[in-house]
Amino acid sequence: MRLLHTKDLTLKEWHGDSHPLYAILSHTWEDDEVLFADIANLEHARSKAVFSKVQQACRTADDDGLEWIWIDTCCIDKSSSVELSEALNSMFTWYERSDVCYAYISDMLPEEDLSHGLE
Repeated sequence: MRLLHTKDLTLKEWHGDSHPLYAILSHTWEDDEVLFADIANLEHARSKAVFSKVQQACRTADDDGLEWIWIDTCCIDKSSSVELSEALNSMFTWYERSDVCYAYISDMLPEEDLSHGLE
């Protein structure tokens, strides 16, 4: 499992059941996502249209006291079919082991009130 550091946006890999506390970002994919290869060049990553999604997720995790986050687009090397297959097979476990899951819904306005109907 590869995780993204919430402060400096570096990637680190853990093997087996050994891993730190971490958040997960569940999100819809958009055009110009920040990908695994982009993380090696943060200047390029910052130029991407949805870099703010990654940055805000990291900031939220950091505010919640979590140093690490898993974001599929950043943490999976999709150029490796073996890694992609392993990630798809492990995804449920990674969600289950996370400390918190943040959902990013791109077509929802920030001021929308979702509490109606939940009483």
